[in-house]
Amino acid sequence: MIAYASAFGAGLVFGVGLWISGMATPRKVLDFLDVTGAWDPSLALVMAGAVGVTLAGFPAALKRHPIEKRSDLNAPLIIGATIFGIGWGIGGYCPGPALTALSNLSAEAFVFVGAMVAGGLAHRLAFD
Repeated sequence: MIAYASAFGAGLVFGVGLWISGMATPRKVLDFLDVTGAWDPSLALVMAGAVGVTLAGFPAALKRHPIEKRSDLNAPLIIGATIFGIGWGIGGYCPGPALTALSNLSAEAFVFVGAMVAGGLAHRLAFD
């Protein structure tokens, strides 16, 4: 039960952080990605904070849960990364903020999450 409570708490803090930072607002994200137009650099501070937290905690996490190191690039990785980037650029969402944005009941958030789930299922059918 404690594990569920701590997972819920971590998810809640993450979701609130996404809202406060503006990551769940597609316009803000798209303005951050538009470096040649109306660029909004404020999300760079959010990313810097995330990188700082990751750098602080990642070494300890890797000691506890080592991961396989790979350096090969393959077609599914490149195609997936390309689709992810295109979807992020068009929709203004990445997966975490998209799920958080469902709480405002906007049609665009539901369409994006539906497309994200469909893409995951399509990958499973194609590659598993």
